[in-house]
Amino acid sequence: MLNQRNGFVLAERVERATGVWNRMRGLLGRRELPPGDALAIEPCTSIHTFFMRFAIDAVFLGRDGKVIRALSNLRPFRATRIYPSAAQVVELPAGTLARTDTRVGDRLSFDV
Repeated sequence: MLNQRNGFVLAERVERATGVWNRMRGLLGRRELPPGDALAIEPCTSIHTFFMRFAIDAVFLGRDGKVIRALSNLRPFRATRIYPSAAQVVELPAGTLARTDTRVGDRLSFDV
């Protein structure tokens, strides 16, 4: 996953959760999200970190790949508000957004 504005790579491996079971499970039960990995949940307008064991960064993307909302260091047992204009959310290891200077308005692509 690439930030088109600055050329930084957010993730080299992106797992897609498009089915009902994969979307419901998300990152629950995992011990970590390794650096370079991401989980893209589609369709998705809101997420939670209930029962997760680690913090994550999350970006809500519109259909055009534009970042609608960027959340850093979302700790376990939290929930986001609903972003009706979001088409998907990408969950990343905590610190990824700061490391890659990713922010609202950037356009992300899944090409690396």
